[in-house]
Amino acid sequence: MTLRGLHLLPVAMFFGTFAWSFVYVSLPFHIQTISTVDAGATLRWTGWILGISPLVTVVTAPIWGHYAERGNPKAMYVTVEMLQGLTFFGMALAQTLSELFLARLVLGIMGGASTFAFIMAGRETETTAVRRRVAAVQSAMTVGQVIGPLAGAIAAAQLGFRTSFMLGGLILLGCSGLVRWGVPPVPPAPRQRDREGAARPRDVAAVALIVLGGNVQVFFLTAILPVVLPDLGVAPARTLEIGGMLIFASGVAAALGALAAPRLGEWMSERMLIVTLLAASSVLVAGLASVASVWLYGVLRFLQVLCVAPVFPIVVARIAQRAGGQAIGFINSARIGAAFVGPVVATTALTWDSPAALYLLLAAIGLVCLPATAVRGAVAGPRAL
Repeated sequence: MTLRGLHLLPVAMFFGTFAWSFVYVSLPFHIQTISTVDAGATLRWTGWILGISPLVTVVTAPIWGHYAERGNPKAMYVTVEMLQGLTFFGMALAQTLSELFLARLVLGIMGGASTFAFIMAGRETETTAVRRRVAAVQSAMTVGQVIGPLAGAIAAAQLGFRTSFMLGGLILLGCSGLVRWGVPPVPPAPRQRDREGAARPRDVAAVALIVLGGNVQVFFLTAILPVVLPDLGVAPARTLEIGGMLIFASGVAAALGALAAPRLGEWMSERMLIVTLLAASSVLVAGLASVASVWLYGVLRFLQVLCVAPVFPIVVARIAQRAGGQAIGFINSARIGAAFVGPVVATTALTWDSPAALYLLLAAIGLVCLPATAVRGAVAGPRAL
């Protein structure tokens, strides 16, 4: 298979996700270097600076999806990636926490490029082809999340934070050009009545809740690494390096979990599988409260992400065939929104209580999502298999 046409879309999504992860891992440490406020205020700033982009994207992604469904998702992808690249340059130039916050807010207004990618991947008449392309985009994003943090931590340590932000911006500009000149025009969306039964709002809401709760248990860690690593015996000079390794391990677990998702679905009903995975992830994240070694912490974190990672592809793949652009944007915004809720909940909880209380709170969030699996049409029961 040659890398041309729509086959280039997963390549662009890989590099785009890589660029975001590349910058994201070092952002909490950069915030500490430019902060002029006390430790508690710096921690709160960290949560909001990391979380403001996904928070705003929660609102804008369904809107972008609505217009992309009726317009040209390729053109919107190209424009958004280019603007995001330029805003990464703005992050590099920011001198204060408020300026950095503003740059991250602007990134959120632009929405998530992944929404356009999923819409483009769904513009096929054959169901098998749609599933294959959606899976390719998801896999490319996962691999980018695996490689990006480790590379970003090394780049920030060797070249400096601001230079690594500039490199991330250049990568995003390259992704924009790759799709602009490499991906062919996207066919128009089918009429609503031509779809095989549109997804009901309650199905979309149930899937979004499961996606939100599961991904909160994934995205919380980066924002608190500068605080929890010293308590695990890591020397201050090695926190960035060890933090990058933990995020890298989490990404590997996410990739393995996503790859295992189709096989897992053959063993039991989707509903029982999602319940099992969310419950196991919650137990493991609660277990982080009882460890004092960074290596044991890393092992539990790896297993926890390995459990929760298959949840997203399992619940989304089933509904993506029936959902329009606005529904896909809404579900994708739940995934992105978890990148806001996770850091803000984590940093806020640490200012009030101990890390152990935070891990128990995260476990409870996963368990609260279990009733959503009972919504008919959101996930399949035994008979659907």
